[in-house]
Amino acid sequence: MTVHNGAMDALRIATRKSPLALWQTEHVAERLRIAHPGLQVALVPLSTRGDEILDRSLADLGGKGLFLKELELAMQRGEADIAVHSLKDVPMALEPGFALAAVLARADHADALVGNRFASLDALPHGARVGTSSLRRQAQLRARRPDLELVDLRGNVNTRLAKLDAGHYDAIVLACAGLARLGFEARISERLDAPGWLPAPAQGAIAIECREGDGDTVALCAALDDAHTRICTGAERAMNRALHGSCHVPVAALARLHGDALVLDGLVGSATDGTIVRGNASGSAGDPEAIGGAVARALLEAGAGALLPPQNE
Repeated sequence: MTVHNGAMDALRIATRKSPLALWQTEHVAERLRIAHPGLQVALVPLSTRGDEILDRSLADLGGKGLFLKELELAMQRGEADIAVHSLKDVPMALEPGFALAAVLARADHADALVGNRFASLDALPHGARVGTSSLRRQAQLRARRPDLELVDLRGNVNTRLAKLDAGHYDAIVLACAGLARLGFEARISERLDAPGWLPAPAQGAIAIECREGDGDTVALCAALDDAHTRICTGAERAMNRALHGSCHVPVAALARLHGDALVLDGLVGSATDGTIVRGNASGSAGDPEAIGGAVARALLEAGAGALLPPQNE
């Protein structure tokens, strides 16, 4: 960060090195340059443990927060001013000393089935191999197609597509937004969408993280904040927080605004046997936290507690 005459004229963005992370960060950088002509924006690419360890699931490694730690350390050391994340990867509670400066307008929230020979989930043959390491996706796949063989799939989008093309899987499940951002939208065989299929909380949204109390940086990033997306993802994340959701728990949520009304659908599932518990609530868009809490309570009342880890770890 460089400040001249009370105004910042340079900003450094910490980012993961995967193609999708770099796309998202370049997107944020360009948006900031447009919003603030003359602002110099530089990328600081870093490797994270979540990117480096690909032979174990995120749940086993400790969760998606592994994608954030190195970026936060770079900000603490003064090597970067902000970090760009997929909001679905951001833990429900940030580490002390950090805050979300902006949530950008959400792209496509849905999941995608990608297969070279089969056009839809229903078209997959009995016992087909489907790749995904997401417990949320596994739970919904087991509920819809208990006959499928679900196989772990880690790595960036390009790597996952290459494994599919090499014949290791009959189909894989990825996020529509990531495919579209990298120019692979044509690879989508079927869009898996609500109400039958729910995405990860905040899927499709990009977030900007900064040091808490860094008013100059927050002011710069405010130009990119999207109120509609912040409300919807706020409700989804509030539901997840109330359930102590993480990579260890198959939790899904999708909020939609209808005028001043906010509607939230939530789901907790079992990646083992495909048991699914659903909940729904609606209310004022002015209180997304309350709606998220209401859906969490509805899920627990419907029996979701039996699907959550002991003591909500």
